Formats: sequence, C-alpha cells, structure tokens
Amino acid sequence: MNTPRSLPATARDTTAEEPWPVRTLSMKISDYVDKMSPLWVEGQIVQLNHRQGMSRAYLTLRDTDVDMSLSVSIPVNAINAMPSPPQEGARVVVHLKPQFWTKRGTLQMDARQMRHVGVGELLARLEHLKQLLRSEGLFEPGRKKPLPFLPRRIGLVCGRNTAAERDVLAGVRRRWPSAAFEIRQVAVQGPDTVPGVSAALAELDARPDVDVIILARGGGSFEDLLPFSNEALVRAVAQATTPVVSAIGHETDTPLVDFVADLRASTPTHAASRVVPDREEELGGLHTAVTRGRQALSRRIAAERRALTALTSRPVMTDRAAILDRHRADVEATTHRGRSVLAARLDREHDRVAHLARHLRAVSPQHTLERGYAVVRHPDGTIVRDQDEVEVEGLLRVTVARGDFAVRAVG
Repeated sequence: MNTPRSLPATARDTTAEEPWPVRTLSMKISDYVDKMSPLWVEGQIVQLNHRQGMSRAYLTLRDTDVDMSLSVSIPVNAINAMPSPPQEGARVVVHLKPQFWTKRGTLQMDARQMRHVGVGELLARLEHLKQLLRSEGLFEPGRKKPLPFLPRRIGLVCGRNTAAERDVLAGVRRRWPSAAFEIRQVAVQGPDTVPGVSAALAELDARPDVDVIILARGGGSFEDLLPFSNEALVRAVAQATTPVVSAIGHETDTPLVDFVADLRASTPTHAASRVVPDREEELGGLHTAVTRGRQALSRRIAAERRALTALTSRPVMTDRAAILDRHRADVEATTHRGRSVLAARLDREHDRVAHLARHLRAVSPQHTLERGYAVVRHPDGTIVRDQDEVEVEGLLRVTVARGDFAVRAVG
C-alpha cells in the first residue's frame, strides 16, 4: 500500500521534484479569493446576456477609462428589482463577490445588486474633475495653440457615416473646395469611444502633414456624450501638439474636451467655418487689395508726373543751357584772370632777369676789358700784379676785350 506523499506547505516551497497538483493550486486560489469581502464596482455594460427562463443573467463589465473588463453573473431577480432594465452601454455600480471555480480554473464575479449611476452623481464627478483639470492649468487660454490660416490637411475624427462627418466635409468644401482630409471613423458612443477616439487622435497628431484635428459628434443625451468628458480622453486632447477643434453635440452641450481643446465649435458646421477661410471672401479681399493697390499706384504716378512737370517748367529747366552758360562765364572769367596774373608775373620776372643781366655785365671782367683795360699774365698764366714781378726782356701775355697777344718787357 502506497503512503501518500506530503506536499510542500507553501508555493515557494515547491520544486520540480515536489510540485503541487492542479487541484491543490486551484483550492489555494479559491481559499484566497474567498477571503475577499464583497465590494461595490463601477463600470459600463458592454455585453448583456439575459434570456427568458434563465435564473441568472451574464454581463461583461468594462472600465470606463481603460480597456479592461470582468465577467459578472447576477440573479435575474436582482435585475428585475431595478427601476429600469439595464442596457448595453449603461454605467452601473454592482455589489459583487469574486468567486474562483476550481473545476474550470476561472474567476467569476457573483453579483448581488446592481444600480444605475445617477445623473446627479455623474455631474458631481464631472464637476470635481473639471476643477482638478482647471487647477492644473489645462483650461488656460495661454496654452491654447492658434489654428493655421489654411491647413495643408485636416484631420477628422468622427463616427461612421454620421451627419457630423457630412456636415464638416460639406462645410469645409463649400468654403475651400480643394481642402484635403485625413478621416478616422471610430465609435463615438458606448464603451469603445474613449480608446477609439484617443487612438485616432494620437495617429493624426503624429502625422506631420495634418495641421489641425477636428473631433466631431452630433447631439445626444447626457450619457451619450459622457465619453468626451473622460479624464483619459481629455488629457489626450490637452497633450496633442496639433491644434484640436472640439465640435461635440450642440451649443448647450459642454463636455470637458471643449475646455481643453484649442477651439470650441458649437456644432460640426461651425467647426468647418473656423478651420478654413472662405474662398469667395478671400478672393473678394484679394480683388479689393489689388484694386486699392492699383489706385494708390496710379495716384503716386500722377503726383510724380505733376512734380516732374512743375520741375521742368522752371526757367532753368526750360533753357537747359542757361545753367551751363553761367558756369561757362565763370570758367572764362577765371581763365582770363589767371592769364592776366600769369602775364604780369612773367613781365616782372623778365624785368628782373634783364636787370640781373645788366648787373652781371657791369661787374663781369669782359665788360672791364671792353672799357679798355687789359690783363697781363706771365707765360705760366699767373696775373701780373706788381711791376717788380716783370723781368726786363721777359715775355708777357696781354689779354684785351677781343683777343690776346704777347709783349716783351723793356727797362
């Protein structure tokens, strides 16, 4: 007879040689789950299986912010006790107790009660979230980005085949026929709205050719527009780098995305009128500007022509040689004065030269010789200055005004 082997007491004590059997793990998980107390959980019904004749109904309860869900079973009597039967997409709070089914290894939420989330309670939560976002500065006008004058491509997030999409497309193309769109059709009502719109917004925001994004949805009930007040979606709009236009519902509807969007449009048609200029108005303005420019240019040319006519009508301009004649006379007078001064200066210099020449001739040896004097030299060329220097019968050289000759001295 085989003796039952002892099992490890805790999960950390298990090994490959001493594992737990599946039943042990299932029982351990069941024991752990059974220790949890019943609790209230809020979520959105995305699937409801309520068949007639069944004692229990089954539904999928999804988180309102992220893509997480739980399977819930609830007695039909608990559903029938509600003031109004729940519908898919409704926000509810459920009082439940987790249960682990050891045979199948599945976790099931066993509900005892279910209530609709009241409008008053939702409004209070939205107001609290609104104040929180405002305190973070997400509603400040200074952080809002200006819309481009003429976007290269318009991103549009809307429902599938909705009137809001048609209104935006028709409004934009009526004002600017060549406008280009990048459209993302997603769920704009129900539990898939927040993840769908957020993903489409992120995709369009990442495209460099998309210059503005429009979030468009037609009117609806307060509950229908609740996804556009979801904190995750509101923060996604606030963090977008591309300008975002919110066109959700009608004029009286104010989901929280309206406060963080760079521009709030009262309707999808209003959004179309704000993202592109009116082609006819721009052409009219361009025509007016061109006309005014031409008129201003014509006036300027006419004024310049009048000024030119007045200038050319002056006497100095009618006889264009008059100004040259005046300057020519000045040049001629200056030339005449220069010549006169130069002639007088030359005459004075001529007189001075003549005077110097006469003085030079008067003091020159030649002039002395011409007056009858002579120069007597020894044969070696020295001048005789004393008679004692002359020897009897000595030869001497006599220079006169016109020539020289030799003489012999006598006693």
